[in-house]
Amino acid sequence: MAVAEISATSRPRAGKGAARQARRAGEVPAVIYGNKKDPALITINANELKKLLGRGKFLSTVFDVKFDTATERCLPRDVQFDPVMDFPLHVDFQRISDDGRIRVSVPVAFLNREISPGLKRGGTLNIVRHEIEVNCPADNIPAQFEVDLASVNIGTSIHISSVNLPEGVTPTITDRDFTVATVVGKGGKADDESEDESGGGDEAAASTS
Repeated sequence: MAVAEISATSRPRAGKGAARQARRAGEVPAVIYGNKKDPALITINANELKKLLGRGKFLSTVFDVKFDTATERCLPRDVQFDPVMDFPLHVDFQRISDDGRIRVSVPVAFLNREISPGLKRGGTLNIVRHEIEVNCPADNIPAQFEVDLASVNIGTSIHISSVNLPEGVTPTITDRDFTVATVVGKGGKADDESEDESGGGDEAAASTS
């Protein structure tokens, strides 16, 4: 995989005061997390970061972040911007494991709702998982997973086994064929599995078409 580099500096402590101090010094606070290691608190030169952001595709670029005597191979996961001035305030990096894979949540897109026979008959699309957590190569993260509703009727449950995952991409839940969505009739309920999952706390609430 193509890897870029970022020079960084360790920061001794977290907190708003320390972050403000770093920004006054022309640095952007950042954190590196994941891969079963303790978070690493760093700062990045603000001008260098702005140049990298200006090149585009920042959140899909793999970086070797160099600080002190350490080098961490990471993928940027989030950049927080000032809502008024639009300059970067904080960056989150996720470590990449030694095998080049990363754990991410990928959004699910539901296609052809307008021609779905179940939805045309007045059914409701009950989305159990708006995102699916997967393990995948860090340099080939899917933008989204697509579920085609063109032939889905009322009473149908869509499981992970029917979602087309790219080569090398595997769901982190492997012990069951979990439900992604169902199409139910008016006043109907999702099957037992989807109800259990949607109440588990890590799935989004049901959505209607």
